[in-house]
Amino acid sequence: VFSDEFDRDGRSFQDGSDPRWTAIDKNDYTNEALHFYRPENVQTTNGVLNITTIRKINRYRAFNEKKKTFFSDAKHIQSGMIQGWNKFCMTGGIIEFNAKLPGDPKTGGLWPALWMLGNLARATFVGSSNFVWPYSYNECSEKNRHSQQISACSKVGHYGMKPGVGRGSPEIDILEAMMGSDEKLPNTNITRPYFSTSLQIAPGLEGTRPNLGKLPKPGRWYQGLEYGSNNTQLNPFFYGVKLEHKPKQFTYQSDAISANTHLAKDFFKRHHKYSVEWEPPNEDGTGGYLKWFLDGKFLYGIKGSSLNLTNTEIPSEPMYLIMNTAVASSWGFPLPCPAGCDCKCYECGNPECMCGLPDGFCENIPASFEIDYVRVYQAKNDPKHILGCSTKDRPSANYITGHKKDYADKAGGHKEPLQPIQRGGGYCKQNSDCGYPTKGSCSESKRCVCEDDFTGPMCLSHAGVDDNPPPVEELEVDRPLLLPASSAMVVFAGMVFALFVGIVVFKRRKQMEYDQLPRNDTARLDGEMVGTMSQQSSVSGSYQQSGAPAYDPMGATDQNTVTYCVIDGRLLDE
Repeated sequence: VFSDEFDRDGRSFQDGSDPRWTAIDKNDYTNEALHFYRPENVQTTNGVLNITTIRKINRYRAFNEKKKTFFSDAKHIQSGMIQGWNKFCMTGGIIEFNAKLPGDPKTGGLWPALWMLGNLARATFVGSSNFVWPYSYNECSEKNRHSQQISACSKVGHYGMKPGVGRGSPEIDILEAMMGSDEKLPNTNITRPYFSTSLQIAPGLEGTRPNLGKLPKPGRWYQGLEYGSNNTQLNPFFYGVKLEHKPKQFTYQSDAISANTHLAKDFFKRHHKYSVEWEPPNEDGTGGYLKWFLDGKFLYGIKGSSLNLTNTEIPSEPMYLIMNTAVASSWGFPLPCPAGCDCKCYECGNPECMCGLPDGFCENIPASFEIDYVRVYQAKNDPKHILGCSTKDRPSANYITGHKKDYADKAGGHKEPLQPIQRGGGYCKQNSDCGYPTKGSCSESKRCVCEDDFTGPMCLSHAGVDDNPPPVEELEVDRPLLLPASSAMVVFAGMVFALFVGIVVFKRRKQMEYDQLPRNDTARLDGEMVGTMSQQSSVSGSYQQSGAPAYDPMGATDQNTVTYCVIDGRLLDE
């Protein structure tokens, strides 16, 4: 039902250039990120999609939460993220990537990832994920009704959504690779390099939870998880994160149900197939499953019945694809900070800022994460396998429009989340620049002109469309038929009434002073509450689209959302 073979060199993916993908152009302030994402770091070369991580300074405007002031800051690593948010989404099916991992397998610091996220949240735009990530829960619970933005307790459906249906943005991680030295890690036979496959959902298990770095005790974790071989084992280094908000009723626990698989050197030299089979649940939330595969061999599986522990569900939300390489001090970096190093800065070539970097990190970049293709399959005539980002049962178009500031790059000056796709018009010197003879040609004015089936500034992207466009989300109102004379009388009466009300309100405001009533935090979940993150130990975690509570350099006022994945177990305190 979908494929991108990346076989045409020269494609670029900046906003407005491709109907399937967007390479974001913004700072990443999640997970103690050390990189800045730029679209020029995502291109097609030599028949593959190439996400390149390089050393380059990017300056940006940061915000100090304690002093409440802005200041100039810089990052010294530049990398790329490409995402299909609100362009191509699927519910159910098989998703397959053919990819080669970047860098040296024994050198830590790079964080390549292939993953999926529910369309209600946009990766790295933390305002969109507040109280949405990673919910996969469709029950009315007094405990969770405040912390779940779109709760099954709602008796009225807003933004075209059905009343009484809980919504969220669960996460499926197909690959998150951890490189580094191969010494023994605690409570597992898996050594680095390895990659994690995970389902991240909320609400999570409350009460007595597994300790980080330890295996769960009976009854304290999800049962019935399936493993394909001894080369894949439960991930004991991360069980989820507690997202703390004020007031307390907005705090909630998320869970990461995760497994680790060892990687051989060949995975960094050749392309290998990483895939997940996703069967959504039944209409009542029961059933469904997730199964992960490596080169066609089964690794790990989660059945819907295993989630009965928290009454969560296998995801039923439309989800989109994400490919990126991150660099974060919370992923593969020395923890705790080495003796004599304050770890306040990380910069290759600066003696004062190199002590906190992993051994060999500076020599390991530039590094290229290569994706040969992405393919999506769905079962024919299966009503649970659906294409589209805003579907009949899980609409999101009106919600996103109503909250578009949370999905847009405000710091970059964009009011709209996505720019219209530019068709042709890119500067060219010769026909081949525009994909001649099949895709486009170079005009006399040195601008690309696209053939019917191709688009983008250089005509190099197939003009793919959503074959399942979102249904029109309208409010239907029955209007009585009025005769012309009676219509005029109604309009006149309305004008008189409005004038009367205006005069009364004006006089009352002149007669008395009043204060604005305090806002109801239960109704507003847009950043009026201060939030912090806590984890089950003092060890830092890591994740792809979490929020960093220390500051918000993008100037966002929304509560940061925090998420995590695998932690470097070698560095855990016993």
